[in-house]
Amino acid sequence: MPPVLIDLSVALQNDLPVDRPGNGPSIRYFNHQETFAALAKPFAGLQSSDLPDGEAWAVERVDLSTHNGTHLDAPWHFASTMNGGERAATIDEVPLEWCFCPGVKLDFRRYADGYVVTATDVEAELKRIGHVLKPLDIVLINTSAAARYGEQDYLDSGCGMGRDATLYLTERGVRVTGTDAWSWDAPFVSTAKRYAATKDPSIIWEGHKAGRTIGYCHLEKLHNLEQLPPTGFTVVCFPVKIHAASAGWTRAVAILEQ
Repeated sequence: MPPVLIDLSVALQNDLPVDRPGNGPSIRYFNHQETFAALAKPFAGLQSSDLPDGEAWAVERVDLSTHNGTHLDAPWHFASTMNGGERAATIDEVPLEWCFCPGVKLDFRRYADGYVVTATDVEAELKRIGHVLKPLDIVLINTSAAARYGEQDYLDSGCGMGRDATLYLTERGVRVTGTDAWSWDAPFVSTAKRYAATKDPSIIWEGHKAGRTIGYCHLEKLHNLEQLPPTGFTVVCFPVKIHAASAGWTRAVAILEQ
């Protein structure tokens, strides 16, 4: 039987509250009639009635950040260095071998919004599903944020991965991870409350900043993770190749063999 493909990506859309205010994409749509002048320009005397159904082409113009939609963050996004001092890799330098590997899903939907996942939590979940991490496994974190995608509270939803949880994965050879939340880290609103109480700057973006110690990538704004089994699938997540960029848009897909 052919493999089952599960789309792990969200669509780019106008006016969804899934990015910080003012940072969302802007998509302008031009229909088949609106583009006739552009098509006709090289063809003197061409009339729209000369074309089948009087149609030119449909086209869109998009203004967006490399971090809109489902995307893969490069180590360069987290810091200028990785692996203890090397220049951090940009998205066009991420090895393709990292982006087509066996997948592992850790189900952390039980954790409250803003909870910071620990290495102990990761170890316990791996024991529960009976999996021992292998180098280049792609580890996907299923949080409660996915159920809030498109809602006003999406950015504040889901748990986040702490520094020690992230290093637990990367120390075992994981180089690509992913989450269905807006960020790999806990939501800013939760971290801000903890910072206000502790004034400890090390908690800010701690999962991301773990990439300074061991370079890695992560996917953000994944979708449909609840449809995946804990193991037994392959993740494909090749990013768009943008020179010297911190991230690339990604049509992430899971392949399940039947």
